[in-house]
Amino acid sequence: MRSRRIIVVGAGPAGFMAAAKAAEYGASVLLLEKMKQPGRKMLITGKGRCNITNAAPIAEIVKNIPGNGSFLYSALHAFDNEDVRGFFRELGIETKVERGGRVFPVSDRAADAVEALIAYLHELGVKIETESRVAKIRTEGGRAVGVVLASGAKLTADAVVLAVGGASYPGTGSTGDGYEMARRLGHTVGAILPSLVPLVTEDDWVKDAQGLSLRNVRVTLLADDKKIGEDFGEMMFTHFGVTGPIVLSLSRAAARALAAGKFVELALDLKPALSPEILAARVQRDFEKYRNKALKNAMRDLLPGKLIEPVLDAAYLPPEKPVHDLRREERLRLSETIKHLVLTVTKTRPLAEAIVTAGGVSTKEIHPKTMESKLVPGLYFAGEVVDVDGFTGGYNLQAAFSMGAAAGRWSAAAPTESEM
Repeated sequence: MRSRRIIVVGAGPAGFMAAAKAAEYGASVLLLEKMKQPGRKMLITGKGRCNITNAAPIAEIVKNIPGNGSFLYSALHAFDNEDVRGFFRELGIETKVERGGRVFPVSDRAADAVEALIAYLHELGVKIETESRVAKIRTEGGRAVGVVLASGAKLTADAVVLAVGGASYPGTGSTGDGYEMARRLGHTVGAILPSLVPLVTEDDWVKDAQGLSLRNVRVTLLADDKKIGEDFGEMMFTHFGVTGPIVLSLSRAAARALAAGKFVELALDLKPALSPEILAARVQRDFEKYRNKALKNAMRDLLPGKLIEPVLDAAYLPPEKPVHDLRREERLRLSETIKHLVLTVTKTRPLAEAIVTAGGVSTKEIHPKTMESKLVPGLYFAGEVVDVDGFTGGYNLQAAFSMGAAAGRWSAAAPTESEM
């Protein structure tokens, strides 16, 4: 029998895995990439270290993929995080587990993982063509039968895997092309919003706090005064607002609330380990120690210098006021502000700066086991083009690898075998 011809569009993590699995299942595979270099987005993941997966159980991985994580149960069970680590181990890439279950190559080099993948694809006989932009998916009788390149060239295949990424980091090739291709074929594409992205605030004092990093703080996300998210950990102030792990994890919900026209705020608990009562007692002890100093000089033991005046201002207390003149209610107000310092969020940073795109091709129109389109037989989806997105920590790459593995395997299967 003639081997099935598979075209994979997009040489990112999902496309790499789809091409590899299709070839492993005996298909003749052509991998098309519009950039000069394959794997560009993968090269910058994990700050250049490539956080390839997370060591958490599948149920925990799904919880950390707020964007339709449950859609991935079948794909994750078929190709889970241990399968990903084993796959890379076979390619000579040993991995290690770090804080939060994050899994990285032992070498700490994303380039090693990308180079190993490309070498493996060549070994499997996968043909990789770069600078080949796909303009649309070809169909006949409602079935995907190939692609049309921007050059006008028509390529034929038994199945097409669309793994072109989302719309974040356009310099890596993710420019949202796949959404339009899917729409043309009748697929629903959900609202495209940035996720894992810094937030812009309107508070003037934030610019003066630029560069300040906070550890062990709790941030609550509010929309129209209602709590819609919370996280604990590290954050940082920038010239435009705030960033850092906990801000990025809350940014998906913030983006959706902003898009809905809601008033969005971040409430910072600068001393989450202390109850209000214990914090009030701590403030009183410090003020007894520095009772002859001005307020702004009496708080050096309590807060970073860049936050003292903003906190005092939010508590309506003059920085120059002598500590011994402070009334009890003013002291309590200061403690309350330390536990609830509010920032007003006006917008996210641009989609181009987001680590991940939220939104994409509706998961309701894709078979979760095979990743085949329910609308267009022979068309498979994988990766960020699908409406699936997770938090930082290796969850997004795991999702891409699992979807890519399913799409590659089932696109290469005989038609009767891949029927649902």
